Amino acid sequence: MTNIGTVLKQEISRLTRKELRSETQSLKKSSAHYRAEIAALKRRTASLEQQLSRIAKSISNNAEVKANPEAANKARFTAKGFKSLRQRLGLSAMEIGTLLDVSAPTVYNWEAGNSTPRAKQLERIVVLRGMGKREIRAILQNLSK
Repeated sequence: MTNIGTVLKQEISRLTRKELRSETQSLKKSSAHYRAEIAALKRRTASLEQQLSRIAKSISNNAEVKANPEAANKARFTAKGFKSLRQRLGLSAMEIGTLLDVSAPTVYNWEAGNSTPRAKQLERIVVLRGMGKREIRAILQNLSK
């Protein structure tokens, strides 16, 4: 015959397990719900970051030096003036070449007076004259990405 203490202990253990099971079941459900919600938020964040990246790229492509053909027709080009513009903006020949869509040797040829820029580049040079260092650095950073 079993001791009443043993029977009582077994019954208390059984009831405790039953209570704990019901408590942990609700915790498991809420935990699974939170995990699913976090995963959905991560997916949404990733898609928003992709959209932002696409928008930033399209803006940077559009943020290149925009030219005005009318102003370029009136503008004069001198080698000395171009060289002083480049120095004032603190740009290397490669950087200004990137902005104007030409190579660094072409920039040096313009500065030396060996050649002159075409109409397309002249339009962009006119726009560069009106820009500051910060604007140009921002454009160069966007182009390098």
